[in-house]
Order: sequence, then structure tokens, then C-alpha cells
Amino acid sequence: MKPVTPSIANASHRIRHVFVRDMIVSCLIGVYKHEHTAPQRVRVNVDLGVLEQPGTQHDDLAGVVCYEHICHCVRSVAHDGHVNLVETMATRVADICLQDRRIRSARVRIEKLDVIPDAIVGVEIERLSHLPPP
Repeated sequence: MKPVTPSIANASHRIRHVFVRDMIVSCLIGVYKHEHTAPQRVRVNVDLGVLEQPGTQHDDLAGVVCYEHICHCVRSVAHDGHVNLVETMATRVADICLQDRRIRSARVRIEKLDVIPDAIVGVEIERLSHLPPP
């Protein structure tokens, strides 16, 4: 059974939870020689704590963090060349997300799906924004 990620939404702090679940991308990742040339599948989950902005109740995409953009960022990191560690990939995804001042926290989980036959392995990180809110 897959673990449930706790909600990071918080009404009293005007934080909404924007997420991407179970995105599968191929990338060059790993420390072993064969992993430098053979792409492998990873599953990516991203959870963002996003500061709600005034006016976002008006059904306007410009006022929210777009999950399609987050997917594009994940693909960009995955296709940006070889990385040794899932920790590095997760940090890069979080760093890109946190460039948006509305995003106050980013939790990123990267799972390697095919390296150990009877297990899924990976890492989950959480980063907080150091930028002032908008």
C-alpha cells in the first residue's frame, strides 16, 4: 500500500496545497557506470504549500500556481543530463518550484522504480522558501 502524504494546506495561514502525483519520467540517474547511459524510470511526487493570493476565487489561471508548469519543470530537470543522486534531482525540482514567491514550501519525492526487483527506492525532501512572500 502506498503511503499517504499528509495535507500541507492550512486555512489559518492562507496556504493551499498544490500537488503532482505519480508522474513517471525517464532520466539518466545513478552512480553506477551503466546508469550513465541507460535511462531509467523514476516516479515523482511534488507537494507545494502555496500562499493564496487575493482574487484567486475568480476562476483565473493567472492567480494560481499551475500544476502543468510544475510538470514541465519536472520534465526539464529529468532531461537536463545525468545526475548521480535522487537527492540531487529532488533538490533541483524543489529549487525551481521555490523560485515562485507564492510557494512557501516544497516536498519532493523521487522513486527509482526498476533498480531493485522487489522494492521501490528513493528519497523525499522538504524545502522552505527563503524569499519574501509577494
